[in-house]
Amino acid sequence: MAATRILKDRLLKISFKQIGIAILILKFLLIGYFIYIISQGEGNVFSFDSTFFTFVGIGFFAQLIDGALGMAYGASSTALLLHFGVSPRIASASVHTAEVFTTGVSGLSHLRFKNIDKTLLIRLVIPGVIGAVLGAYLLSDILDGGIVKPYISAYLLILGTIILYKGIRNRQKEKKEVKKAGLLAFFGGLLDAIGGGGWGPIVTSNIINQGKSPRETIGTVNTAEFFITFFATGIFLYYVGIDSWQVVLGLIIGGVFAAPIGAFLASRINKRVLFIVVGLVVILTSSLTIYNALNQYSHTITALLG
Repeated sequence: MAATRILKDRLLKISFKQIGIAILILKFLLIGYFIYIISQGEGNVFSFDSTFFTFVGIGFFAQLIDGALGMAYGASSTALLLHFGVSPRIASASVHTAEVFTTGVSGLSHLRFKNIDKTLLIRLVIPGVIGAVLGAYLLSDILDGGIVKPYISAYLLILGTIILYKGIRNRQKEKKEVKKAGLLAFFGGLLDAIGGGGWGPIVTSNIINQGKSPRETIGTVNTAEFFITFFATGIFLYYVGIDSWQVVLGLIIGGVFAAPIGAFLASRINKRVLFIVVGLVVILTSSLTIYNALNQYSHTITALLG
């Protein structure tokens, strides 16, 4: 107990500048790894086709939404990738790899404007990383992507419903302190890694719902998300690698172009409208993926019986 308190006190002494330096170092490590992979000619680096622009569009749309709402990048991009035929493993790995860059920039921006609650950040990062690493390992080495695909889509369907409900409800409870932040972070990281999305809808929405300032909540949760996505990406790269650079680069390029537009929309468009639009898009794409999976299973069973 005393050791835990000492560790917490030391972590609280970390400055915003030191957190920013840590983010930059981790990002450059990932960039260095990418350069190494490209120099070795691994992962079909230059194998692109017309679907590349589809992935750019998905990255653009997802980051546009995330920039305006502070959530739903993973849920919307993964739902769209699954709908366009990308496997669950590649979808989640690609989304998390792209998110290292988008959340890194977001985290540095929030640090610059001091939109961070350091105590909450510490409570989120450690359990969130543990959950994300576990989820990435389960999806990469244990769970069968083909079998789990409709279940992931069902999970995303639930997320879409939550987002839509928040938009329609447009009301928040008023509470003074954040409860069970570690538990929220663990399950947020776990489901985010397995489903390719969920950190924002689960963690951000729950904390804001408890009465925490939206500015500090979004800033803190987005900064914590960088560390969650970085370590989840490490597991995905170890077990899955990067089989499709066009998915990863498409998401990154689309996200880079959308980031400033999303920030502009955040100050111009009614968030309630955006919540409703995102919820409907995720619900629609997830429903179509589930329908296609059930239709495929039906044909398989018919063929076996016939």
